[in-house]
Parts: sequence; C-alpha cells; structure tokens
Amino acid sequence: MATVAVFGLGASLAAPVSAEEAHERGPDPSWDSIEASEGPFDLDEESVSSWGSGSDFGGGTVYYPTDTSEGTFGGVAISPGYTAGESSISWLGPRLASQGFVVITIDTTSRYSQPNSRGRQLQAALDYVVEDSDASDVVDEDRLAVMGHSMGGGGSLYAADQNPDLKAAIPLTGWHLRKDWGDLEVPTMVIGAENDLTASVSSHSIPFYESLDEDLDRAYMELDGASHFAPNFPNTLIASYSISWLKRFVDNDERYEQFLCPPPDHGGWFDDISDYRDSCPHGE
Repeated sequence: MATVAVFGLGASLAAPVSAEEAHERGPDPSWDSIEASEGPFDLDEESVSSWGSGSDFGGGTVYYPTDTSEGTFGGVAISPGYTAGESSISWLGPRLASQGFVVITIDTTSRYSQPNSRGRQLQAALDYVVEDSDASDVVDEDRLAVMGHSMGGGGSLYAADQNPDLKAAIPLTGWHLRKDWGDLEVPTMVIGAENDLTASVSSHSIPFYESLDEDLDRAYMELDGASHFAPNFPNTLIASYSISWLKRFVDNDERYEQFLCPPPDHGGWFDDISDYRDSCPHGE
C-alpha cells in the first residue's frame, strides 16, 4: 500500500478568488471530466517549423480551442527531455488543450539541449504563441505556464525561476543539476516517478519540491511503481493533476481545488500514488 503524506500547509491558497479574477472555462468539472481523454472544447492546430519559430526553439505544434465565446484561454508550453523529440510529449497537447488551454508542444533546437536552454526555448515558444501563432487572438498573454519532461522538466523550473510572471510550472520526472529553487515564485507541481532510475526522486523531484518556499503554492505527486518515461505515454494521473493545477493557477478556477486538496483518495488511486504533498488551503 502506498503512503501519502501532506506537508507545508500554507495560507497562500486560502485567499478567495473574486469573480473578476477567475477565468472559468467549460462546464463544472468532475472526476470523470478531468480523467477523460478529451475535454469539452473542439480544437484546431498549427504546425510550426523550426524556421517558423525563428530558430528560438525547434518548432512544434499549437493546439487551441475554436470556441472563444467564454473568452480567451491560458497558454502552456511543453518541452521534451534529453535526446527526445516533440512526439514524446505530444499526447499532452490535445489532452490539455481540449480542457480549455492553448498548448504548444515543442521540439528543441538540439536533442542535446541542457535544461536551462530548454527553459529559454519554452519561453520563446510562449512568445511565439502570443505574438505570431494562429492562436494569438485566442491566448491570454497574462496567463501562461510551462511544463516539461526530464531535462525539459528542469527547463520548466528554470523558465519559472527566470520569469515570475508565469502562472504555473509542472516538471514531469524532472532532471536538473540545480537542486535549490527557493527563490522561485511560480506555483509549481512536481511530478516524480517512484522507480525512476534516470532522475531518481531522492536526487531530483523531492529536493526540487522541498527547496521551494514553504509559502509558495506547491505540490508533489509521486507515481507508484512508475519509471522515468511515464510522461511519454498517455497517463490519466499526470493529465488529471496537470489539468487541475493549470486550471487552479492559470485560470484562478477554484472549482478544481477539490482535485488537489485534500490528498487524493479517489477510485483506489492510493495504489497509484506513492507520495503526495501539497500546500493545501483547506482548513485555513
């Protein structure tokens, strides 16, 4: 049986969100809706060549909702890991975008790009989406986030550290030589894998999480029995918790707090999550 722990209860999430600040998109969520392989929004997509990206990142694909009757959408850039291409994380593009986001999954300028370079490329990809993409009139430039796998996950931490205006960061089995992210100001969900032999949670994901300021909105989820490459395949836990984190902090949508706090206890997920920690607001 997996053990689940909660640490670092903070007050930063407790402040109520006003109607003016919230950007609720789509119907009221449920466990079924966040677990679904497709969300409520129909999508269009744009292929971006490395030439079209201005060589600031290696090209990619933009997925975006076609119905803007509810308003604009937050933007998310996602990087692959070391030696991997966009295809390794491409499943996340439509999965997240159909829930109400503009998402760009990218290739990097080199398969050997290090985490900080990947972080700069994530920021460049967001700039492209906001300024030059087919979705430039669909995305809200003030509500942007970053994600990434492995060195791309380390890159997402670096991007968030460099740009405190980002609304969320989600490193997926992240890898970075830097372990202290105490100055990071962006709400961050760290997702690790219990059996990761490439970026072990004891050397990467857990130190990343523990180094974050205790007053920061932060979470740590560890996938029970999973390997470093869990984010490279459709994964309901990764998708559900990423959607909830992005909705809560990119959209300020408090309807999704129920999926983050208190600790997960849904459909036997205790058997799928070996560790969970969150600066939950409940009880404050």
